[in-house]
Amino acid sequence: MKMAKARVKEKLLKWFATPTFVLLGIILGAVIGALTACFGDISDRLSAIRDANPLYFIPALAIGGAAIVFAYKKWGRWTERGMDQVFAVGLNKESDFPLVSIPMAAVSTWLTQLFGGSAGREGAAMQIGSALSYNISKKLPFENAAHVMLVTGLAAGFAGIFQAPMAATAFALEVLLVGHLELGALLPAAAAAFTACKVSSMLGFHKFSVDLSSLLDASGFSASIFTNEGALDGKFLVKLALMGVLFGVVGGGFAKLLGLSQNFFAKKFPNNIKRIAIMGVGTSALLLVFFQGRYAGLGTNLLDLSFGVNAAGIAGYDWILKFALTILTLSAGFIGGAVTPLFAIGASFGIFIASIFGMPVALAAALGFAAVFASASNTLWAPILIAGEIFGFNCLPAFFIVCTVAYICNGGQSIYKQKKIRIKI
Repeated sequence: MKMAKARVKEKLLKWFATPTFVLLGIILGAVIGALTACFGDISDRLSAIRDANPLYFIPALAIGGAAIVFAYKKWGRWTERGMDQVFAVGLNKESDFPLVSIPMAAVSTWLTQLFGGSAGREGAAMQIGSALSYNISKKLPFENAAHVMLVTGLAAGFAGIFQAPMAATAFALEVLLVGHLELGALLPAAAAAFTACKVSSMLGFHKFSVDLSSLLDASGFSASIFTNEGALDGKFLVKLALMGVLFGVVGGGFAKLLGLSQNFFAKKFPNNIKRIAIMGVGTSALLLVFFQGRYAGLGTNLLDLSFGVNAAGIAGYDWILKFALTILTLSAGFIGGAVTPLFAIGASFGIFIASIFGMPVALAAALGFAAVFASASNTLWAPILIAGEIFGFNCLPAFFIVCTVAYICNGGQSIYKQKKIRIKI
């Protein structure tokens, strides 16, 4: 009798698991969407204050960094690993993900942005989502609830900050890959991502988007991989593949150098406060020397210039300076992430090589935006989808080719230390 009851209970739990996860995904998506919209709005306001007064804030980068490390030591000792904490939980290496990581990640990212560190903010957004959802999963009786809810929260955080729900769903599934895609998390993650995106948008948080088709129409260039006769355009395909190789080298190189730099400076300055203070002084000096903060913050200024009229404001050295200063910022221990700077690096590098391949600068920038993200993050489908959601799906075949080649050519590197398993192509 007891065995029969146990079997009935097991079947009921299986039947109700997915609907429950989806319902929780919608609820969490709404909450996380609101939190990330608020977080992103404050980040934008602080960045605007810094941009208006770079000489007041950027020199104090080291002080802001010391405050970040001090705060983590005092109130968030077990949460200072950022996205590594998400991976540790996702790979079942740890079972604790304190909720204090939410305010710690948010405030630390705000300080990094205010004082000009060249870093992103998606890392904090994804920690907000994953910490909240993982702690809720502990109350659920379903098998694998922790991993499903972690993926769900990660997707919601990504979608709330970038407002790209399809890419967010794919990214959460790919980046937490543990040998196979957790398809049981697909529906909950999608529900959370689309809800977070909608709520974030309703609250007025700005989405970066570009009407690439209009820009290409204005230049008279077709990004179709087919000729007018309907045959594959071999010359265009070769150009896309070669660009993919270069984007793969840049993104993979960024991930590799970031890891080496973090390890080197961790050994050079074992004391976290000394490391971030000393490197903060050096980084702030470089940020001021190179055009008074042009490379400070997220890099959205470079993105705006990249998709302006003929990308007139982008210089050939923009990509490499943003590349180097982002690595220095993150190696010092500043908080935020690397994805948005990678978008800027990819777009400006795409413009740098556009003339070599006879590509319109807008298309080259868009291809670099997605492909450098693919190679640096060691993900494939998320970069392709985010390209579609930001630039439109008309050029999707071109994005698919470039991102796939970049993904193959990245040397297996990733900005996420524990992201080692790849989707087989």
